[in-house]
Amino acid sequence: MTIRIAPSILSSDYAHIGEAVRLVEEAGADLIHVDIMDGHFVPNLTFGPGLVASLKRTTRLPLDVHLMVERPRSFIPQFLEAGADWLSFHIEATPHLDKDLSLIKEAGRKAGLALNPATPVHLLHEILPRLDHVMIMSVNPGWGGQKFIEASHLKIRSLRRLIKQAGLEIAIEVDGGVGPGNMERLLQDGADVIIAGAAIFQDPDPRGVISRMRTIARKYESA
Repeated sequence: MTIRIAPSILSSDYAHIGEAVRLVEEAGADLIHVDIMDGHFVPNLTFGPGLVASLKRTTRLPLDVHLMVERPRSFIPQFLEAGADWLSFHIEATPHLDKDLSLIKEAGRKAGLALNPATPVHLLHEILPRLDHVMIMSVNPGWGGQKFIEASHLKIRSLRRLIKQAGLEIAIEVDGGVGPGNMERLLQDGADVIIAGAAIFQDPDPRGVISRMRTIARKYESA
């Protein structure tokens, strides 16, 4: 089992994003998570494709881009061109999942779907074979630094069972209120990509946080 640590730059100092990315890369991160918000699907505005293109020149790590937007099909080509390696959008945001996923798959990138806290995992059943990863939102999307929703544990376990029953290899990402304190239980649930923002970037020692997370990950990678 490969465990990936994905620091979310949503919680970094926006005046020093490049430095933050270099720091977590040197500390042992596996992905850089970039949250894209349009002010409509969620009540916040964040980054655009220009930042993703800049990060692509800054880091060798894959860029995990999460679209929290309405009409994702109008955004997907821009972020593919900018250099997104993993690209996910919300199942709640479009009625044409297959068409939207095809844009990502045809570009040779990893395609994923994100589920809000109240969205049941059984809605993925028909589209599951098209996915490389699924993101479980363990907070209501739109803002960093929120408290983890405990019901997410059951949801992760349900999703892992669904994936196993289908005989598929699909990564489960968890995003929201995640850090060293609850990471181990999430891995026990079946998660294998841990997205952490405030837990890393709002700590006085981000390197130390990633080191602790890597130590936890190794226990499950060797299991």
